[in-house]
Amino acid sequence: MKAKNLKLIAKTNEDLRVISAHLQDSIVSVKDIANLKKNKIFLMQLNRFMWEDVEKGVFRKNKRIRTILKFDNVVEVNSKNIGQKIKDKFLDFLAIECIQMPDNNYEMKLIFSGDSIIRVIAEVIEVTLDDQGEPWDTKNKPKHKVL
Repeated sequence: MKAKNLKLIAKTNEDLRVISAHLQDSIVSVKDIANLKKNKIFLMQLNRFMWEDVEKGVFRKNKRIRTILKFDNVVEVNSKNIGQKIKDKFLDFLAIECIQMPDNNYEMKLIFSGDSIIRVIAEVIEVTLDDQGEPWDTKNKPKHKVL
């Protein structure tokens, strides 16, 4: 049976937490990040670890799939500890945090390992995650230290 590609839409902070959970341990190359200022769109193409497959059974193969993360109605984007010149650098995705600001815009922080952050300011929460193509097998399953 062919797995269906995941497509999620976030319009609330709770929706964004669901997208964040599905993106945990994704890998993104700096060259696959784009801020389309005129269109008010921020895009990232990530290699998403398919945690939903792992949860279905211990004997399944670990898989990754390309996915597009899109933010609409973007007012501003900035980053911390991400060199724009090193295009082949990879970032390990950890989470998305979101707060509503005093001006009623939303600050969404994309948090990566190594204290790297992309801060997206948008007029509303309108974020989509859209898997692309076929998944592929990966040998490594991400591991986390339990505190």
